[in-house]
Amino acid sequence: MLVHLSIRNIVLIQSLDLEFSDGLTVLTGETGAGKSILLDALGLALGSRADFSLLRDGTDKASVTAAFDIEASHPVWQILEEAGIEASAQIILRRQLRSDGKSPAHINDQPVSVNLLRQCGDMLVEIQGQFEGRGLLDITTHQRLLDRAGIAPQLLARIKSCWQEMQSSEKALQECQIAQAKAREEEEWLRDAVEQLDKLAPEADEEENLSKERTRHAYAARIAEALQHTHTILTSEDGVISATGRAQSLLERQSEVAGSLLDEGISALERAIAELNEAEAQIAQAGEQLDGDPERLAFIEDRLHGLRSAARKHRIEVDELPALHSRLASQLAALDDQSGQLASLAAAAEIAREAYHACAAELSDKRTEIAATIDTQVMAELPPLKLEAAAFKTHITQNEPDRWGPLGWDRVRFVASTNPGMEMGAIDKIASGGELARFLLALKVVLARNESPKTLIFDEVDSGVGGAVAAAVGARLARLGEQTQTLVITHSPQVAGKGKHHLKIAKQASSQTIISDTFVLDESARIEEVARMLSGDEITKEARAAALNLLELAR
Repeated sequence: MLVHLSIRNIVLIQSLDLEFSDGLTVLTGETGAGKSILLDALGLALGSRADFSLLRDGTDKASVTAAFDIEASHPVWQILEEAGIEASAQIILRRQLRSDGKSPAHINDQPVSVNLLRQCGDMLVEIQGQFEGRGLLDITTHQRLLDRAGIAPQLLARIKSCWQEMQSSEKALQECQIAQAKAREEEEWLRDAVEQLDKLAPEADEEENLSKERTRHAYAARIAEALQHTHTILTSEDGVISATGRAQSLLERQSEVAGSLLDEGISALERAIAELNEAEAQIAQAGEQLDGDPERLAFIEDRLHGLRSAARKHRIEVDELPALHSRLASQLAALDDQSGQLASLAAAAEIAREAYHACAAELSDKRTEIAATIDTQVMAELPPLKLEAAAFKTHITQNEPDRWGPLGWDRVRFVASTNPGMEMGAIDKIASGGELARFLLALKVVLARNESPKTLIFDEVDSGVGGAVAAAVGARLARLGEQTQTLVITHSPQVAGKGKHHLKIAKQASSQTIISDTFVLDESARIEEVARMLSGDEITKEARAAALNLLELAR
């Protein structure tokens, strides 16, 4: 609910602060008093296009601030949360016009884009009769309004789930088709590559192992000579093992007279002889295993050349060849089995499509049923509003498949005609002025109970009508006011008399300029204002009596 509006330096409005309450608030005043300026200013705070001609002469900055008390469950909080704006006691929309051509926007004192300001403004306030393309004149809202009038949330959740499943399954099928089409294009190359790798049969760590073996073969003679020389040093008559054995025998012969003095030395020599014998055995074994076969060396060279050539061909390292072999073989196997995989994905996609079609058809049937009820209710509202020759219909058609989505395949539009035999069309194209506003009022009366709470503003909805029709307009506005906060700018005393609150807009002359101001009217002032609307500049006793009667009837 709009609770406060603050305007500074907008055309005739120098400084204005207004408080608003629930129910129906009427705004009256003479032509040219500044009623449209008030709406222009509010529209600025709601995200309308910046019109710098609104900047008051002689000033370099104007501002409009609108404050709202909004329930915590209102969907606008989700939009603000996604924008990083925390929930608070109020939502405060602020917009400036500056002489430098800039028009900054703020929500709860945080700078935001004008698009976000407009998005939130559209969820908080709906102005009918002036701002083209907003409120009911925004055709993109018609389907949502129809759904709120009677579509179960479970059905909307189910159609969304079916849409997502259909999209997912069709994407999987398409990706498989693309991948296998690409594989078919490369099939000859793929088969040749797998065949070559089958023949090569690369193994893990093969390059490193072959390189080590090649080194051993290349230096086999040098290694054999070193082994032989070492073996001689160890095992010859004058070698290390013999000399160590003689040293041990010498000490053992002296141990009888030396006692335990030589025990540790003798033990150390004994261990040394054992280690030397082990070393001799290992060296002999290495000599037996040493392979200096030239044919084996040639094989290793050829094998390394083949592995490295294959790696260069595929632009990878030799160690990656086994993994490549496995991957290409799998691709080839999948290619050979493509008919089964494609058939499985195609079957899943067809099932998902059938589920979506069934749900979309159910949703469309339900919308058609609800639309018929809405059409009947709106048509019943038209005659009292002097639109007895008019017709209204909710037009539902099926979109092209590329425009189907998570809300089904329907295209929903509210269309109307104002005269018998006239082709139906968009409401804003076939009606004008007060006629359009009354159409929107009738539709709003029918749909308001199903919408998220928002402030409704009607601009001269009573234009061109009077008497019983104006009274009917006022009665419907009062009924709307019982459901949601409603403001109406009116020239009709019958409508003004229905208001729960009454604001008067008037121009005042100061010493230097003319300004527009707005006043809250008490009961006696309301009688005078309604009487003025009835009789003109000269307020008669009869006019006051009629005004009192209108106000009494409204209670």
